[in-house]
Amino acid sequence: MARREKPLDPDAGPVQAFAVALREARREAGQPTYRALAQKAGYSASTLSEAAAGERLPSLPVALAYVAACGAASDGWEDRWRAAAVAGAVSAPVDDATEAPYRGLARYETGDAAVFFGRDQLTGALLELVREHRFTALSGPSGSGKTSLLRAGLLPALQHENTLELRPAALRILTPGPRPVHIHATALSAREDTAGDTVIVVDQFEELFTLCTDVSERTEFLRRLLAAREPDSRLRVVIAVRADFLGRCADHSELAAALRGTLLLVGPMSRDELRQTITGPAQAAGLMVERSLTARLLAEAEGQPGALPLLSHALLETWRRRQGRTLTEVAYESTGGLHGSIARTAEDCYAGLTSDQTGLARTILLRLITPGDGTPDTRCPTPHAQLGLGAPADTAAVLERLTRARLITVDDGVVDLAHEALITAWPRLDGWLDTDRDRLRIHRRLTDAAIAWHDLHRDPGALYRGALLTAAEDAFPPADRPCELTDLERDFLTAGTTARHREQRIAVRMARRQRRFVVVLSALLAVVVVAGLLAWQQHRRSEEEGRRSTLLEQSALSRKLAAKATALLRTDAELGSLLALHAYRAYPTTDAVMSLRAAAALRHQHRLTKHRDGYFEVAYGRDADTLVTLDSQGVRLWHERSGESRVVVKSRAAGRIRLSPDGRTLAVEERSGLQLWDVATRSIRTTLDAGKGVVDVAFSPDGRTVAIAGYESPTRLWDAATGDLRATLTDENEIWSLAFSPDGRVLATGSDKGIRLWDTTTAKARAVTLADDTKFGLYLAFSPDNSRVLAAMGINDADHVQLWDVTTGRTRARLDADDSAYMAFSPDGRILAVSNDDGQIFLWDTATGRPRTVLTDRGSVYALMFSPDGRSLAVGTDTAVRLWDTDLPTEPGDAIRTICRAVRRDLTSEQYSTYLPGQPHHRACASG
Repeated sequence: MARREKPLDPDAGPVQAFAVALREARREAGQPTYRALAQKAGYSASTLSEAAAGERLPSLPVALAYVAACGAASDGWEDRWRAAAVAGAVSAPVDDATEAPYRGLARYETGDAAVFFGRDQLTGALLELVREHRFTALSGPSGSGKTSLLRAGLLPALQHENTLELRPAALRILTPGPRPVHIHATALSAREDTAGDTVIVVDQFEELFTLCTDVSERTEFLRRLLAAREPDSRLRVVIAVRADFLGRCADHSELAAALRGTLLLVGPMSRDELRQTITGPAQAAGLMVERSLTARLLAEAEGQPGALPLLSHALLETWRRRQGRTLTEVAYESTGGLHGSIARTAEDCYAGLTSDQTGLARTILLRLITPGDGTPDTRCPTPHAQLGLGAPADTAAVLERLTRARLITVDDGVVDLAHEALITAWPRLDGWLDTDRDRLRIHRRLTDAAIAWHDLHRDPGALYRGALLTAAEDAFPPADRPCELTDLERDFLTAGTTARHREQRIAVRMARRQRRFVVVLSALLAVVVVAGLLAWQQHRRSEEEGRRSTLLEQSALSRKLAAKATALLRTDAELGSLLALHAYRAYPTTDAVMSLRAAAALRHQHRLTKHRDGYFEVAYGRDADTLVTLDSQGVRLWHERSGESRVVVKSRAAGRIRLSPDGRTLAVEERSGLQLWDVATRSIRTTLDAGKGVVDVAFSPDGRTVAIAGYESPTRLWDAATGDLRATLTDENEIWSLAFSPDGRVLATGSDKGIRLWDTTTAKARAVTLADDTKFGLYLAFSPDNSRVLAAMGINDADHVQLWDVTTGRTRARLDADDSAYMAFSPDGRILAVSNDDGQIFLWDTATGRPRTVLTDRGSVYALMFSPDGRSLAVGTDTAVRLWDTDLPTEPGDAIRTICRAVRRDLTSEQYSTYLPGQPHHRACASG
């Protein structure tokens, strides 16, 4: 028979209510004995019995095992346990009379060495550095425990230094503040009345960059600290700086040099060090920490940078909720945990303030923070006098409550955040900071300016003016100033506003006087100004007319010289080139630029033939080294590199020639018809009927079909290999020219009635007609890179070449080419070469419709063709075959340099008098 348990009242507390619920689960299971439950739960019978005794809350694993052993559903039991844990912890009494072994967010002081654990190894390393060097630095992230290490670790160790010569004469600890030299001038000197060195510990060294805005004072403070490195200084300096400010330290060369070999980095604690930090203070105070709590804190804090203040605060709040002499996991849960305990403490404190006090608390806390500029936010220790905001009673109450909650510290009249961890750990404060960040920066500048104004005995010259005053007034309207600004700050802003109004009134009076003076002066000067203006306008008009006249003269001279140069390039290239240079020097007209390009192009051509004869046709083979020409002796095959040739067809009656694109078949017009020659064997393959004569011949791109337009006969398509007739185009018009599209599907015919497009497969005309008059069709050419673009040369009164889209029948471009005779596309279709009756060949840019340059040949042009690689243009004339490089200088500067490298003289005096009479002498190649 199981022993009856002591009755419990569920209303006695959350622990008793939870125990009653456990007993009910056991009753519903049939009231098994605790020995039977222990076999299922894995815990002893006494542990399970104590869980339901109602004296203390069991751990969560024990409670869940109890319920599972009873066969009850586990849903909701964890939440019930946590609710009981929180309620029980909150209702636990707090013993304020006993000194806490943990310091929470506050730093450990020199007198706390007995409860300062976990930093023995780091303290020893720092002490060794101080012994060896006169300047030492300690650095680590915020929350790594640098301040406590200095005060509760290093300083007590120095006080108990056993070596007489290393025992310090004095120990001084300070923080820079806004005016470090002014405040700490005495502390920076060595003590002279006793043996030993004076040790100066500078904590929060980053304040030198965040609070001290005077560069000269910052530099002097650094100079005095670094002077400790001198052997006879009798000073030893230790600085502690946040790791994110080491870059600012590196900006100072002497400080950076001093840190080499003397910097000790503070990293996260090891697991053993964390265990000492958790259990050591409790054991020193005669307390215990539950093993489960120790394990949980180690798991949550290990490897976390900046976790020490969070850990210390959570332990302090857990100590305040302890059960007897034990710090329990239940009590830790009620604090909010490692990352929630600070926020819970701060929110509890904030909730206890009145509505007026909450606004005052926000203002005070934000005053204690310096917003970062590319760096994390930092603390801003503030004199108590600068917190005289609102009603004095409310200010005192808020400061007292914040201090009692250990959120701030008040030390020697200076109020400061207990730790920077509060900034990020309390979401409400972090939100305030994000909202007011810009306003806080304005306020920090305002505070510094007000203090400087006060130190200068309220000198009006130190007041805000202009944009600074406007920004401060916008940030702090008059209605907000009593509760947000100190008396000094309000006086400073009021004085600035008053000074501005006074200066504005003075300015208004001065403006009135100036206006009267201006009226009188204006009346006196009006006549002078008007007279001067008229004279100036007349002078300017005269100068403008002179410049215009000079410009017209130079432009006319430029065009005249350009025309003469173009004409001379055919007979006297050197003189023509010099005149082209002088034409461009006179004025860069379009004519001058074209003549300059033509002169430069002469240096990019060479004569292929070695004797004078008429060359009426030219054609390239498959490679750029083989060229076929037709002259009065017949058909010649040339090797471009060697210049050697041989006659492949001897005939004085030969008319037109065409070379198939594959270079295998040569079409030669003879009286008997159109002969198709095999280029390899130099034998006639077949002769095609050409009627009364050949007007034009065209090979298809694959070389298999040859189209012949004859006099008074229709256009026929022949098989180039067999000589069989493939098709006849039914067109009553007189055909002048033929052109196959690059894909061979379309044959364009030009006639006296316009241009028609034929389908080579069906031999039927397409619906699109490009021109229905006699102005086009004399010469046709498809762009090799685009089956849609067809170039057509005009006749009669037409003075241009037209580019057509054969798909739509629309004009794509119009090239103004006077007296055009022959034309040819470059292989990439970007250039269209068009010759005229004067022996000039214009190279047109098909994309822009503008001429790139002009080539001036010495004879009448009968044939044009680009080499397969597009690098050369073969020109057949009545005197020779010339090959022109197509990579020609088009920019005036390049053309000038090309000409000047070839022509190494200037105009003679006689030539100067002939072509530039009355013009000052200038060297054509003097520059550029």
